[in-house]
Amino acid sequence: MQYIYLHGFASGTKSAKAQAIGDRFAKIQTQLKIPDLNAGNFTQLTITRQINQVAAEFINHSAPVTLIGSSLGGLVAAHLGQQYPQVQRLILLAPAFGFLSHWLPKLGDDTVKRWQNEKYLTVYHYGEARSLPLSYDFVIDAQKYQENLLQRPIPTLILHGIEDDVIPITASRDFAKTRPLVKLITLESDHALANVTTEIWQEICLFCQLP
Repeated sequence: MQYIYLHGFASGTKSAKAQAIGDRFAKIQTQLKIPDLNAGNFTQLTITRQINQVAAEFINHSAPVTLIGSSLGGLVAAHLGQQYPQVQRLILLAPAFGFLSHWLPKLGDDTVKRWQNEKYLTVYHYGEARSLPLSYDFVIDAQKYQENLLQRPIPTLILHGIEDDVIPITASRDFAKTRPLVKLITLESDHALANVTTEIWQEICLFCQLP
């Protein structure tokens, strides 16, 4: 089994969750790949580019894959699971279902229209600790990745904080409601899930039958 962790939007391989989960895998001597989904060019980021980048990690290997995705990485993981039979399990941490519908209203109509006209929006990148431009192509591409397309039955564990004000827990509840292989665990936490890393690891071990 291959294990691959997908970080969130405007994040990186050194994020707190990526490092915490990576350390746990190292302690049980199991490799966890953590690719940089910015690919050195956050400005031209798209979900399609991320999907293709991650798929290249496993399409030429026979081993089944478990994807662990955080926030937007969770959305990317879910669509990889839909497209590639090699993906046998999904673990989604506060997955960004309905990402645009939650994010764009917070930016406001004027900002979104200006972004569309000027082609680039300055976004604070937590992984880089600086602001970077993001092409409006990100929005155009993201509109293609709707949850109703995710119909492949695949064992899925979702962990979501009930105090999440970035991606409300209702997004995960709605997703799990009509998919019998999806198990949703609610946690006393926010979007970062920083205070529940031990609980997350325990659930991962149970789900994946890890030591």
